[in-house]
Amino acid sequence: MDTIFALASAQGKAGVAVIRLSGPLAHSAAKTLVGGDLPQRGMRVRTLRAPDGTRLDDGLVLTFQAPSSFTGEDVAELQIHGSTATVNAVLRCLSDMDDLRMADPGEFTRRALENGRMDLTQVEGLADLIDADTEAQRKQAQTILAGALGDLVERWRRDLIRAASLLEAVIDFADEEVPTDVSPEVRDLIQGVVQDLDKEAKGVQIAERVRTGFEVAIVGLPNAGKSTLLNALAGREAAITSEYAGTTRDVIEVRMDLAGLPVTLLDTAGLRETDDHVEGLGIDLARRRANSADLRVFLADDVEALGIPVQPEDVIVRPKADLGPERAAGVSGKTGQGIDQLVSDISYRLAERTTSHGIATRERHRVAMIQASNALTQAERVLESGPDMYDIAAEELRTAIRALENLVGRIDVETLLDEIFSSFCLGK
Repeated sequence: MDTIFALASAQGKAGVAVIRLSGPLAHSAAKTLVGGDLPQRGMRVRTLRAPDGTRLDDGLVLTFQAPSSFTGEDVAELQIHGSTATVNAVLRCLSDMDDLRMADPGEFTRRALENGRMDLTQVEGLADLIDADTEAQRKQAQTILAGALGDLVERWRRDLIRAASLLEAVIDFADEEVPTDVSPEVRDLIQGVVQDLDKEAKGVQIAERVRTGFEVAIVGLPNAGKSTLLNALAGREAAITSEYAGTTRDVIEVRMDLAGLPVTLLDTAGLRETDDHVEGLGIDLARRRANSADLRVFLADDVEALGIPVQPEDVIVRPKADLGPERAAGVSGKTGQGIDQLVSDISYRLAERTTSHGIATRERHRVAMIQASNALTQAERVLESGPDMYDIAAEELRTAIRALENLVGRIDVETLLDEIFSSFCLGK
């Protein structure tokens, strides 16, 4: 296997930059740079030099022995001063060494997967952790990266292997009298796994929302103060405001962190009948986005006039609370009145939804779990037909096991790997 290297920290100036090497020549390449012995394990401060003896930098050198490293191979890390010139000089020296090459995006993590240091769900968790913007996203990604989903899948897999082995024992001794009826234990094992699978599959949609973000649409009549409210919530002039109705023609999106949850606020066109073709397109778009949003904030005195069904979890507030004491219970983007309460209401409603999500976070996980559940349901039906059909039931169990193995990346995932790792940075 090639020895690879890459900058593992961010591009640009920094106090410290980290260059990572992995592969059979990782330690010898680092030794060439420092011109002396490396620590067998742990770290040492060393002077890095070019082949002609030119001093490159003083840095901290760390070594990790295979298989006890991130990739499962021999690994060396060089922690040097983070100037662009210093990093480029060290990378040039590594590039000039025989049998070393620059790593592809995500190649360090891919080697960790191939060497059994991570499963596919942990790889996805690492990608999510790198992309995490909010506390909820960080916690969710850490749970996956720690192997919680992989551990759950392994438990399901053990139960199904036990169930299949019981059936196959009966098949192997078909000509002899089997003293024990295995079907009750097999049925209990199947039903336990099916219940877990169905529960996890139902929670994927919410877990995906935590990962990708919730959408909250602000809807109301023209000139109800939607854009002003959006700007107040965003803390900047994200949308154009004016005293003229119909100013907003498109959907303005602002990404925010509300109580640790990722939320995209949508400012939509005012809802009304119009002969203006362009405004009409904006209103149609506003209705579509409002209907597909996870939550709607209705800025209206009369919600029915908007023509959009109100869901139980939607928020209804009176607009322009600054216009008089009779509107004191409303909200005003102009003065900030009622905004704290509105943010609290939105956060509470979205946080309530997240209590129902499980460990699985992606549509790929849900599909694999549904495939396994369907196979197990079929196996349970076949089981009712008696020992003569146990071979078919055992095959359905094996189908379910393969679906779970696909979920954690044990089989049939080569094309999926290319897609996943293409989103990683070079040093990961």
